[in-house]
Amino acid sequence: MAEADDKGYKVTDRRYLHMSEEEKAKVREEEAARKKAKEDYQEAARQATETPLPEITFSAFLISLGSSAFVHLGDMPDPTTGETKQNLALAKQTIDLLGLLREKTRNNLLEEEEKLFDNLLYDLRLRYVKKAG
Repeated sequence: MAEADDKGYKVTDRRYLHMSEEEKAKVREEEAARKKAKEDYQEAARQATETPLPEITFSAFLISLGSSAFVHLGDMPDPTTGETKQNLALAKQTIDLLGLLREKTRNNLLEEEEKLFDNLLYDLRLRYVKKAG
């Protein structure tokens, strides 16, 4: 009956009593590595909260989306890899998203935001047409 109920669980005795000195050293190393990883994570999280972030504005949002489109057009390197790649499908999707936002926010923005939006869309669309050619 016990064999039929076996669900594949494995029980590992982690007490040091039965371990050889080699096994004990390995367990201590693993525990030290986990502790260091946790400390490194906490330090990175602390530093991330100390780094001042830019103010969240609609203009910053537009620039963020525009930067993404420039990366996909191959005009800017990818910030995570540093590589310059072209993906016109993603660029088109981002430009279309910006166009949708433009239509939905028409006459609802500040004058500076309207100018930024129009200039950004014009530039991105022009670059896309040249690349898709």
